[in-house]
Amino acid sequence: MFNQSGRLKQYRRIRTGERPFKCEVCDKTFNQRHSLEQHKRIHTGEKPFKCEMCDKMFNHIGNLKQHTRIHTGERPFKCEVCDKMFNANQSLELHRRIHTGEKPFQCEVCNKMFNQRGNLKRHMMIHTGEKLFKCELCDNTFIDRESLKLHMIIHTGEKQFKCEVCDKMFNQSGDLKLHMRIHTGEKIFKCEVCDKMFNQKGHLKRHSNIHTEEKPFKCDVCEKMFNQSEYLKSHLRIHTGEKPFKCELCDKMFYHGGALKTHRRIHTREKPFKCEMCKKMFNVSGYLKLHMRIHTGERPFKCEVCEKVYKQRAALKSHMMIHTGEKPFKCEVCDKMFIHSGALKVHIRTHTGEKPFKCEVCYKMFNQIGHIKRHMRIHSPEKTT
Repeated sequence: MFNQSGRLKQYRRIRTGERPFKCEVCDKTFNQRHSLEQHKRIHTGEKPFKCEMCDKMFNHIGNLKQHTRIHTGERPFKCEVCDKMFNANQSLELHRRIHTGEKPFQCEVCNKMFNQRGNLKRHMMIHTGEKLFKCELCDNTFIDRESLKLHMIIHTGEKQFKCEVCDKMFNQSGDLKLHMRIHTGEKIFKCEVCDKMFNQKGHLKRHSNIHTEEKPFKCDVCEKMFNQSEYLKSHLRIHTGEKPFKCELCDKMFYHGGALKTHRRIHTREKPFKCEMCKKMFNVSGYLKLHMRIHTGERPFKCEVCEKVYKQRAALKSHMMIHTGEKPFKCEVCDKMFIHSGALKVHIRTHTGEKPFKCEVCYKMFNQIGHIKRHMRIHSPEKTT
């Protein structure tokens, strides 16, 4: 059956499990001599196989073969379930576990299961606190080389992944992949409760908190609860006064990046949100949402005391002060209290004498816009006698 004694010996070793070839450095054993020789290159650093396209070196010809497919784009291994293609059989085998749900690697500490040995290895560093990879520039440490590599982009500012639609640049291919869903409109993550679709798993996870009403993040200053750690982090700046986001045009400072992004539209006059019914444009999606209630007549915020309904939550909140008698805004001059900050602002003008509203006909000045409106009727030709 075998034309060489060597092949017969090899076959017997596979059957018996015999591994007579031992690495003198790490004591790992092999059933074939050439497997040991290949393994030794890990210790010696020898990489005799060179890519003709990018000059990258490899210690095994199989690794070079697999690498070459990056340049050629060849993906000969196909998943029978979803038709996704891979350039390595090993990658296909790992991918199949997504469909089968197989997780053969278990953490001995917390029993969490993983579908890849590498993921388990990284997970174990959570328990050990081990961080082997150190940034030479800022001394931050990381549990894996990939995390360090991504971190280094902060220092280099490198953004090598470009969107072909809008030319926006990204420092990670995954970020570009997520961004492309904005253009394609692809939303692959579905809420099991309300069927709403999302383009990112993280967005779905945050949305799910709406249904569970879970708010696990608590402010230690005012005890307000949040369903996202990012919201808590942003909220804490109200207490600290920190405003790390600065407008380059007017130097105005903001608590979070989203507020700065919205503010910039004042300068650019960009209004990307359009009402499909009356074509009115808005610079904030929330303003469009509020505006739509004019067309729909929707008033989703109801007073539990008198059942009056409002289009905005803030309007209901202000209204509730009528029932509670709360007047949180105090005049520092005469101690008069007000329900609304706007009412206090108008009141202060009685002390300062400020009259910011001017009649364009007779130049008379007023401290309230309502007063100038009434005054304008004197000049109106339609005024009845």
